[in-house]
Amino acid sequence: MNNKVLTGGGIALIIVVLIALFCWWVGKKAFDGIWGTNETSVNNPTAPPQMPTAPPTSPEQAAQVFLSLGNPSNATNSDPNNYLLVNNFFALSYNRDKAIPNWVAWRISPGELGDFPRPNPDPFRPDERIPKEWKRVTPSDYTGSGFDRGHLCPSADRSLSVEGMTATFLMSNMTPQTGDLNRGPWQKLEAYLRTLVTRGNDVYIISGVYGDKGKLKKKVTIPTNDWKIAVAVPHGANVSAINENTRVIAVDMPNVNGIKNADWQLYRTNVRAIEQSTGYNLLSNLPQNLQDVLENKVDNVNN
Repeated sequence: MNNKVLTGGGIALIIVVLIALFCWWVGKKAFDGIWGTNETSVNNPTAPPQMPTAPPTSPEQAAQVFLSLGNPSNATNSDPNNYLLVNNFFALSYNRDKAIPNWVAWRISPGELGDFPRPNPDPFRPDERIPKEWKRVTPSDYTGSGFDRGHLCPSADRSLSVEGMTATFLMSNMTPQTGDLNRGPWQKLEAYLRTLVTRGNDVYIISGVYGDKGKLKKKVTIPTNDWKIAVAVPHGANVSAINENTRVIAVDMPNVNGIKNADWQLYRTNVRAIEQSTGYNLLSNLPQNLQDVLENKVDNVNN
């Protein structure tokens, strides 16, 4: 009789313990569901989304990455003077009547830089994506003009692969630049932005032109100014990481001779000034209050 009592008591104790454990487990799940958990998980839906750091593998992915700050002019595939073109290496708005890009957008990250040298001879070539009924720009349109074929997205920013490097030589990425601008402060800024990448940043860039001081061979508009905006974020972060302390560099350079030895810092301005000159809505994917702060600041970092 005593053995039966002991056995029954043991079974009852086990059942009570199991019920207690089950209740604890259910309670923990309910608590975590309401209050969250301190455990770190890659599936945590509240973790800030990360931007793919490898080069895009399709135009669709490229548009998501390169236009993550916004489409400055709301370029589409229907407006010939605000014509959106995207490849795996940059996105741009092309202007049929001016035969130059309005702007080009891209990103530089450690995973997009390599050691492929600039091709020799330079593979400048027409962009076959331009509709056939338009006048496609050819390298010879610049020959003898006194102006360089000036890259907006520079070849060195796409040095990971031959494909990326050569894509920057499409004529849709070129604007007429004086040699002093192209090989002076413009080139110095390009090199400086790559140093930011070596310091652990991804740099999102929008670059363009405005103004009109004539045409090359009655075809290619010569801009009066070249501008560039660069936003530096920690490597792998997306635009949600941008805050009031994020570094934003904006420059507006005159397309003139006599400035080859000038430092790029001389031409720093703010984003709002460039918006006023171009009519574009830059950094439009950021919250308005953040735009108001960042777009009115002039960069003053000198290293």
